Amino acid sequence: MKMPLTPPPLQQVLRDLLRDSPETALQAAQPLVAGRYLHWDDLRHRSPPEGMSHEGWWAGIKLARQGLLRPLPFRDKHGSSIQFGMPDPVLKALHSIDRRAAGSLTMDVPIVSGEDRDRYLVSSLIEEAITSSQLEGAATTREDAKAMLRSGRKPRDRSERMILNNFQAMEWIRELGDTPLTPQHILEVHRIVTADTLDDPTAAGRLRKAGERVQVVDAQHVNVLHDPPDAASLPKRLRALCDFANRKGDVESFVHPVIRAILLHFMLGYDHPFVDGNGRTARALFYWSIARSGYWLLEYVSISRLLKQAPARYSRAYLHTETDANDTTYFILHQLDVIQRGIEALYDYLGRKAAEQRSAENLLRHSPSLSETLNHRQIALLSHALRHPGHDYTVESHRRSHRITPQTARMDLLRLTETDLLEQRKRGRAFVYFAPPDLDQRIRAASVDRGRAS
Repeated sequence: MKMPLTPPPLQQVLRDLLRDSPETALQAAQPLVAGRYLHWDDLRHRSPPEGMSHEGWWAGIKLARQGLLRPLPFRDKHGSSIQFGMPDPVLKALHSIDRRAAGSLTMDVPIVSGEDRDRYLVSSLIEEAITSSQLEGAATTREDAKAMLRSGRKPRDRSERMILNNFQAMEWIRELGDTPLTPQHILEVHRIVTADTLDDPTAAGRLRKAGERVQVVDAQHVNVLHDPPDAASLPKRLRALCDFANRKGDVESFVHPVIRAILLHFMLGYDHPFVDGNGRTARALFYWSIARSGYWLLEYVSISRLLKQAPARYSRAYLHTETDANDTTYFILHQLDVIQRGIEALYDYLGRKAAEQRSAENLLRHSPSLSETLNHRQIALLSHALRHPGHDYTVESHRRSHRITPQTARMDLLRLTETDLLEQRKRGRAFVYFAPPDLDQRIRAASVDRGRAS
């Protein structure tokens, strides 16, 4: 990835522009271009208004943005203020997120509520744990990683260990709830995230030291994209981050909760306080902040899955901020887009799940005795099994999927075996339960047999 070009010096361009063509400067004073908050590196490839240079056009845009920008209680490594703006695209995105992620979810079936909620939460935590680790270099398949997390088996290599760590960190940070964030909490998240994965095991759960030089480089390890602040400044910077995270905010200093969560993500990535695991820790903090503010639906959205689809855009959002006077609006807009796409994908996913659940329930209705005796967990398992013939289930995987006791999980599976809807086999010391390839026929047969018996 190339470093974006730094914009021309604003003061000099403004002086020249206002001296030579003040009317043109005022006409160009718009914060957006075609509805977008463009960086100089994008703007220089577009045609400027007639009679205006690219530099003059940029100066007009920057002039208009000055009134939108607000300082944050952070400084960059040179002591300059870090700021953010609230242009129309930000306001529009926040309105959409407020409407869709903080209230009630309206669907044909109330699928993310009550009994289904834990099951979908576990699935989302697994997805985020996998993709967040893959963003940082974990190399394993989703299916192998999911099987490890659901079965509870030990990780076989460093990549699987990264994923297990990430899952445990996400669960740990959820338990913080409304507890004020402290530097010790952030260090603990990092310790969990990096346990048994670092070249220096002692680096887990501590800030980098003065002799530990950390840089962000491109994929080819040629160009330095970011040189973080000195290690000596990190304790103070971490304390400022926690103060910002915990601030309730009055009218004068109010920062929208979604923006606050995004800025926590940004600042931990900017400070890069650890030798490794900064990205995973930053994204975990985002989830803590967003859940603490009542955006419960976003717990079910994996932002890392979408970041992994376009990692260059993720990096560029950081670089645009750093090369344009610490204007974090670029990063905010990128993350808001990711969140909105994540919500849309979640709605689509839940719609499919609702249809699958209805299909399974309709099939089970052919056997009233089954539909009356099976609980929601067993119906969910059968719904999965109908789509995955031959899939195997264990007491541990069923327990983890629904957050129930081992005894309850065992009884669920034994009941399905007794009704001939699963097959039981021995694997080592434990039993494994398989979905037969003719499961739908067995359900229909059970309906006929029980109908005759009645």
